[in-house]
Amino acid sequence: MWPKDVGIKAMEVYFPAQYVDQAELEQFDGVSAGKYTVGLGQSKMGFCNDREDINSLCLTVVHRLMDRHKIKPEDVGRLEVGTETIIDKSKSIKSVLMQLFEPHGCTDIEGADTTNACYGGTAALLNAVAWVESSAWDGRLALVVAADNAVYAAGSARPTGGAGAIAMVVGSGAPLVIDRGVRASCMKHAYDFYKPNLKSEYPVVDGQLSIRCYLNALDNCYQTYCKKVKNKHNRSTSLDSFDAVLFHSPYCKLVQKSLARLAFIDFLKRSREEVSKKYPELTKFYDIKLEDTYFDKEVEKAFLNVSKTDFQTKTQPSLMISSQVGNMYTPSVYTGLASLLISKSAKELAGSKVGIFSYGSGLCSTMYSLSITNDYAEGSDLMKLVSGLSYIKPDLEARQKISPTDYTKVLASREQNCHVVPFTPESSISNMFPGTYYLVHMDEKYRRTYKRV
Repeated sequence: MWPKDVGIKAMEVYFPAQYVDQAELEQFDGVSAGKYTVGLGQSKMGFCNDREDINSLCLTVVHRLMDRHKIKPEDVGRLEVGTETIIDKSKSIKSVLMQLFEPHGCTDIEGADTTNACYGGTAALLNAVAWVESSAWDGRLALVVAADNAVYAAGSARPTGGAGAIAMVVGSGAPLVIDRGVRASCMKHAYDFYKPNLKSEYPVVDGQLSIRCYLNALDNCYQTYCKKVKNKHNRSTSLDSFDAVLFHSPYCKLVQKSLARLAFIDFLKRSREEVSKKYPELTKFYDIKLEDTYFDKEVEKAFLNVSKTDFQTKTQPSLMISSQVGNMYTPSVYTGLASLLISKSAKELAGSKVGIFSYGSGLCSTMYSLSITNDYAEGSDLMKLVSGLSYIKPDLEARQKISPTDYTKVLASREQNCHVVPFTPESSISNMFPGTYYLVHMDEKYRRTYKRV
């Protein structure tokens, strides 16, 4: 028999304790006011100084998760990390995280790292669910970690950076159940965003191609998902099928356009007669080929208007963290889930169906859904999950604002010291959140030492 209600039982979100204000960055970069704040939909951007790296981000979020939810090392049977921030071509971040388990005699833990741009966290999550549903499952929990430090070279892409991590507990009897049976993926080969230079933290980005790939993957996943639901359950799917719809968020404005895209696809599925009666002002769009509309401003504007209410109710609540931290890469869509969970009461969330689209350049993408349990009583698993995220808003407010000048200096220093050994960071640890791991030193053999605030 399948384990019952396999899904997410607990979550922990971590972001660095400093940020740069996007409005101030607009002035610093000499661009028009609103280019980043309105055009991209971003208000603040978190970033790592020289004290934090991908290892420290993951150590922090996993240790905090286990402390907050009283998870013992012996309770964990699988641990998998999704990331595209690679600091070692061989040694996995999962192996670094074993420092939290090995002292307790716990080394029988499956899993390794999964990498494909922003998609690695979803691959890790689906692998964890598959493990719990497999003959290999021994009743223990799975931990899924998604973390990245997203930085760009100076230029138009820099304000779409961010940094952070999320850890999720996967097991049976979960309040967030990953729906079984139907999910859709789109996997293709593309050079829209990639990191071929192993001496640099910066990616190579083809901005227009990246948007085209993202929207094409979204189109494919949604259409395939709808077909699979029809074939398996003999029912149609539309935005009305979901109480919330979450997307990978490179920047918030693209998410709003993505929901409008789904509304456009729903529109094209209607009969001509229905369109003429219900949307007479939109009939001119009925015969347009979907693949010809990726940069069609008229179509975009029309369906942003059509989907405005759905966006405000079903998607905008998921963008709270993204708008204030930026694109965290692999954690992005899951911090969207965390944002949704803290935007409403457990009673409002109970019984909801959530559609999720995950995208990683290069490219990998998947659309699936999860169902939130109906039990929202005091002391229920859903109530514990939601209340366990109550620290997020205070932590966002407690961060230190760094000037664009100092932010630029931090990136220049990281660029200069990338792969330099031996190396000792110089940034202060006084502003870090309690429980944060930080880099102490990297010796001449590239071995990194960490301590915890």
